[in-house]
Amino acid sequence: MPMTFLKTAKPESERAEDDARVRATVEQILRDIETRGDAAVADLSAKFDGLRRPSFRLTTSEIEAAMSRVSTRDMEDIRFAQTQIRRFAEAQRASMTDIEVETLPGVTLGHRNIPVQSVGCYVPGGKFPMVASAHMSVLTATVAGVPRIVASAPPVNGEPHPAIVAAMHLGGAHEIYVLGGIQAVGAMAIGTHTIEPVHMLVGPGNAFVAEAKRQLYGRVGIDLFAGPTETMVIADDTVDAELVATDLLGQAEHGYNSPACLITNSRKLAEASLAEVERLLAILPTRDTAAVSWRDYGEVILCDSHEEMLRLANDMAYEHVQVMTDRDDWYLENMLSYGALFLGARTNVANGDKVIGTNHTLPTKKAGRYTGGLWVGKFLKTHSYQRITTDAAAAQIGEYGSRLCMLEGFVGHAEQCNIRVRRYGGRNVPYGVAAE
Repeated sequence: MPMTFLKTAKPESERAEDDARVRATVEQILRDIETRGDAAVADLSAKFDGLRRPSFRLTTSEIEAAMSRVSTRDMEDIRFAQTQIRRFAEAQRASMTDIEVETLPGVTLGHRNIPVQSVGCYVPGGKFPMVASAHMSVLTATVAGVPRIVASAPPVNGEPHPAIVAAMHLGGAHEIYVLGGIQAVGAMAIGTHTIEPVHMLVGPGNAFVAEAKRQLYGRVGIDLFAGPTETMVIADDTVDAELVATDLLGQAEHGYNSPACLITNSRKLAEASLAEVERLLAILPTRDTAAVSWRDYGEVILCDSHEEMLRLANDMAYEHVQVMTDRDDWYLENMLSYGALFLGARTNVANGDKVIGTNHTLPTKKAGRYTGGLWVGKFLKTHSYQRITTDAAAAQIGEYGSRLCMLEGFVGHAEQCNIRVRRYGGRNVPYGVAAE
């Protein structure tokens, strides 16, 4: 039986037009920030967020005031989530060790894992103030040992969002700004008179933030190229339509362009899930967003077998992949391209987004084919070093190096090797000639 699309998303050509408009807008705004600095940032904040301040950095008293407005229950929940995220990040950090090995007598090679020295962490606000993004970026950078962590989020109702500020502060941010969108990531990356530029940008955001990070890449490092959130459900007849539809819509509410896809080998489940999505949309408080996303970007694909489902899932390489089948471990062993896996009906993407401990900043738009998501290792740079401690090793390596350099025509390179052969090996190698 050929693969059957019971529901398809809008074509790529229409998505490309949207991307082009975003790209042009971002390019113009970043140029303005580079030219006018703080003045441009202030104008952009007033235009897009309705906020103008003498300084966008929160003072200690403003941070304390914001945190005092967070309820006891909310603060307990934030601390619980950060404990889970810290535990997993610390375990990941412990897996990354510095090494030193003697590869030949007298030749020592090694590497050190060194933290990025400054990081800008963007936390989205807008329609959904994403408190969890502060845990995922700020706290993870703290565990990695980053010495300067800058965090920024847009104002909500004209002021810093208390819970976001609390999460940033508890996570270990050294500087907290109330800035949103392109002006936030642009100011952190480019720098202004009042904001020292960072070495790396991390954190999710809308299409404009994602495009700004793409355009700034190279000037600064970034965590990954992130597009709209994506969710895929891989399911067979071991689960019901209510569970499937709930998991699809749970991510479709993120924005108007959030892909949600069901891959199944059960026609009964596929058709029932389509009906259940419509039933849930009628009562979902965020249906105005989720319904548009489902209409334009939702897909239901009926496959002949688990093998075909696997091939398709690996090819699509979605950000979140919820697996609910009679062979979840088989998918874990054979899935090769994705952002994060959520295995079994008891697991769900929302837990991963908010509290369970894994990071929610994940690759989208098939980037899972070549990168994983944000984790403690993203904040660490692995730098190698080498040391030769004996005359014999200097001469031995120098002889090989000399000949290999001359093979490529690099005479100056070869002389770096030859001088060691002459000095430490006692051999008279003519200048500009490969050692024999």
